[in-house]
Amino acid sequence: MKAIIMAGGFGTRLRPLTINIPKPMAPVGNLPIMQHVVSLLKKHNITEVTSILYFQGDKIKDYFNDGSQFGINMNYIRPDDDFGTAGAVRIALEKSSEPVLIISGDVVTDFNLSEAIEWHKSKKAEATILLTRIENPLAYGIVITGSDGKIERFLEKPSWGEAFSDTINTGIYILEPSAIELIPMKQNFDFSQDLYPKMLKKQMGLYGKIMTGYWRDIGNIDEYQKVHVDLFDQNLKLDFKSKQTLKDNELYIAGKNSTIGKNVSISGTVILGENVVIGDKCSLHNCIIGDRTSVGAESNFKDTVIWADNIIGPGCKFNSAVVCYRCRIEKNVQLLDRVIVSDDCYIGKSATVRANCKIWPGKTIDEKAIVSTSMVWGEKWNRELFTNAKITGLALTEITPEMAVSIGAAFGAYLPDKSEVIISRDASDTSRLIKRALIAGILASGANVADIESLPVPVVRFCLRSGNYSAGIYIRHNPDNYRLLDLIFFDGSGLDLPTTAAKKVERLYFGEEFQRAGLDNTGHLEIPLHPLEDYQREFLKSIDEDIIKKAGFNIVIDHSNGSSSQILPTLFSQLGISAVELNASLNPRKVSSSYEENAKAISQLSSIVKSLKADIGFMLNPAAEKLTVIDEMGQPISNQLLLLIATDLFLQTYECNKIAVPVNASMGVDEIAKTKGAKVIRVAGDHLSMMQVAMSGEVDFVGGTRGGMIFSGFQKGSDAMLTTVKILEMIARTKTSFGQLRKKYEHYNLQEIMVPCPWSKKGTVMRQLIINSKDKTREMVDGVRIFEDAGWVLVTPDRFTASFKIVAETISSKETSKLLKRYKKIVEKYQTE
Repeated sequence: MKAIIMAGGFGTRLRPLTINIPKPMAPVGNLPIMQHVVSLLKKHNITEVTSILYFQGDKIKDYFNDGSQFGINMNYIRPDDDFGTAGAVRIALEKSSEPVLIISGDVVTDFNLSEAIEWHKSKKAEATILLTRIENPLAYGIVITGSDGKIERFLEKPSWGEAFSDTINTGIYILEPSAIELIPMKQNFDFSQDLYPKMLKKQMGLYGKIMTGYWRDIGNIDEYQKVHVDLFDQNLKLDFKSKQTLKDNELYIAGKNSTIGKNVSISGTVILGENVVIGDKCSLHNCIIGDRTSVGAESNFKDTVIWADNIIGPGCKFNSAVVCYRCRIEKNVQLLDRVIVSDDCYIGKSATVRANCKIWPGKTIDEKAIVSTSMVWGEKWNRELFTNAKITGLALTEITPEMAVSIGAAFGAYLPDKSEVIISRDASDTSRLIKRALIAGILASGANVADIESLPVPVVRFCLRSGNYSAGIYIRHNPDNYRLLDLIFFDGSGLDLPTTAAKKVERLYFGEEFQRAGLDNTGHLEIPLHPLEDYQREFLKSIDEDIIKKAGFNIVIDHSNGSSSQILPTLFSQLGISAVELNASLNPRKVSSSYEENAKAISQLSSIVKSLKADIGFMLNPAAEKLTVIDEMGQPISNQLLLLIATDLFLQTYECNKIAVPVNASMGVDEIAKTKGAKVIRVAGDHLSMMQVAMSGEVDFVGGTRGGMIFSGFQKGSDAMLTTVKILEMIARTKTSFGQLRKKYEHYNLQEIMVPCPWSKKGTVMRQLIINSKDKTREMVDGVRIFEDAGWVLVTPDRFTASFKIVAETISSKETSKLLKRYKKIVEKYQTE
């Protein structure tokens, strides 16, 4: 069998280790990761190998040459464009008449490939994915198989709500010609996103084999350090050519011509390369030291990895550090926990680099200096920049003006030439500062910017949908925490920026691979003339003005000091709505509120509605996306109850075939829809999923469970200003009130609890839950929703905390509590299995 090694990755998340080398060449145990892959292939008699190269491919070719010194025959191919993972393999296998094994060049594993190949043959599979079980499956494709190994479901890089198992795709595949022929030639085509879904649709022989043994994808710095911890703990066995000494669970390996001084203490696992010099009275515990590196006397290294060609002075102390190539480190230097020093750095005498700092290539640290921050950017952004379409961080600490300039430049570089980005913010002075820094970065990339200053999110989405903009950004303080800033990104249609696009921006940001515009190509900044008027004009076209005017509503509205106060008063005047307005001025210090502050504001609004005998009360959040409603009796309406009432009003008012709601929406939605002959589609609870189903044209109404709603036509995103007026229109049409409708649906009892669960057990719990609920009706959209006789329960791993959220609903508080308690015990039980 032939093998293909995928060796074209940029290694962005491994920076600064991989700034000067491709990821497969990062050393593990003094040998490149890819050499361990080659050794594994050779061990299982796979000697015909083709490597697919892209980033710094010459360094891989120079190291392996024709492969003869490693006992294989190595060929190389470099696609002339980005054709995706499967598309690149198709180019390498232009004529395919035999099965092939695909493996990543940045994975460390000891899987029994011979056993996997025999299993593949015994199943007569057309494609076999090698699977393993891990603690945190989010970064990988989750695979669900039947008892015979046939794949039933495949989810590529899911959210926690889609983490239905801890069984993941390892990126090692065995493909028959029938599968390879499904890959189009010279087209962008991915294994996980294209080929395997296509095979599932065609009901082809797609199988998954769960492997035993060691496997780790070296995708980021954490994984790089963990693989060395496994090596130090001897949980990972690698094929080293040098002589090994194992005594009392201590492993010592020294390459040729290595010199050890007097009274050197060696403990744990210590691996020395060739021509290494260790000075007198050094202490080495769990260390790897690369070729031609010299270490001065009385140095103390623990849990440390040092690459080749370094000169380290006497008296140094390193703990859990990584030192890359060709560094000069003078005497008495301290590298504290998880420090990384990249290539060609100089560190002067008695300097200290504090924990978690990363020093980029070629940096100089002066004598006696104390380095407490990374020299380029901070630790937080070395893992993941985006969460969905949003970057969130501490204002002016994690999200700084300097960082915002780089983000703007990366975003501008991602966009096509001559793009224009529309940008807005909340009323905060900090948001204004960060917005200006983002604008500077975007303009420096050559893209243009349209600044609409401090208009709310729905206006940004409207401008994107109706104008010629390529993308948008909104800057705000996090609604629940004033200290945090959110940078929210939109695509050209007004949808939240897709994850694939966010990852491309992230790669450009981390890699600093974006080019600045030339002197004559700097972007242009403009202030659009009439965005507010355009929004208001189209807004009025989407509602029935006459019926609202005839109703003569008296309302109370709280703008939460947000920019809806710049828009709604004009609309209310034209619609004949008499409104008492609260918090109607833009306040830079009131752009978010605590739970207590929000509860107090709702209580105040309720009192005013009741005392004024108003028809209804509304509270909009500062970004004007979410809505809280107070009925005419002064009773606050919960988000779930608001969804039920809005659904009832909508289906009474409009002819409708389908509506969509999140998977955690009340079962009352289904009962209301059933009486009106409408079908309910359940989607994930995030805003992007709601917008995508709205954009599909398949539904007429999308109701959220967090106070956001989408009506077909004017907007494809949640717009609390439109929802406010639409509610008034529907009340006028149906001649009813929220108080009357509230009584119809108060009997639904929905409760939720959080159940602690270690991150490492979340995938296990989900897998066991799915296995043990096969005899029940269930939905797997965002978590697992299981239908019981009395109601339903939704079990979802929380994406931010080490816990599960369990939501249950029946028509009895007692029954709902019983259901929650039962599933709490189930989740706790599955953590121990």
